[in-house]
Amino acid sequence: MKSRYRLIAYIVLIFGILALLGLLIGQIDMAVMSPAGLIGLKQRDLLVFATLMMLIVVIPVFVLIFFVTWRYQEGKHRKAKYSPNWSHDPIAELIWWGVPCVIIVILGAVNWVCCYTLDPYRPIASDKKPMTIQVIALDWKWLFIYPDYNIATVNYIQFPVDVPVHFYITADAPMNSFWIPELGGQIFAMPGMRTELHLIANKQGSFRGLSANLSGEGFAGMRFIAKASTEEEFKQWVATVKKSKALLNKDSYLELAKKSYNNPVATYRVRDQNLFDWILMKDSMPHDVR
Repeated sequence: MKSRYRLIAYIVLIFGILALLGLLIGQIDMAVMSPAGLIGLKQRDLLVFATLMMLIVVIPVFVLIFFVTWRYQEGKHRKAKYSPNWSHDPIAELIWWGVPCVIIVILGAVNWVCCYTLDPYRPIASDKKPMTIQVIALDWKWLFIYPDYNIATVNYIQFPVDVPVHFYITADAPMNSFWIPELGGQIFAMPGMRTELHLIANKQGSFRGLSANLSGEGFAGMRFIAKASTEEEFKQWVATVKKSKALLNKDSYLELAKKSYNNPVATYRVRDQNLFDWILMKDSMPHDVR
């Protein structure tokens, strides 16, 4: 009788711990679990689906651990069946080999499909014209160039809600990773290479952007704000940035690219339409034409 009460106490304790963990997780602001855009939503759903599929194996394993520990503890041997010549059980082996195999096949099929539908290079279907933003990862800040508006910003981007954004990404510093958790997954920024990413915000708000790849002592301060606003607010912001006194060209860029920490938001007017291409290719150019 005492062992039965002990088992009940263990079960209550386990569920109590799980409940506390659930409450704790519920209080944490997990950006990837609170998506604000189509891509982020699909990635969240894929993450949840994969987790639930894996729990089909994980939960029974933990339940069996506690059950076997209790059932075959010292003093219980008279109630437990002793089978010294037992070798295997076809039904049991079918379960513990078959179920994981089925789960792996399902996860593989779903991920195979999602590799195409969530390809970061795949444009987002929309009746609105995509916006282009060029991204350069520096030490230790983010430079954003709007080629269609001849403006640039440091550690801040803004775009209209429900408008697809096409990011062209490179680095003029150690390899980095560009990430806006609420909007979608990260993608690497590498010197001398150009990667691409398509995102969209379906909610207005200011979202946290960050570096997702260790890149030196200033890494912790390499953050930016991504603001999704109305079309009218975006136009007003662009008009304000175009009045900036700071001009971004090759000379001012080389000064900006020097190592710095916790950079404040800055805005620039851009005169050189090919600045991004020059940054991308400058290390492969002869020294006398840089």
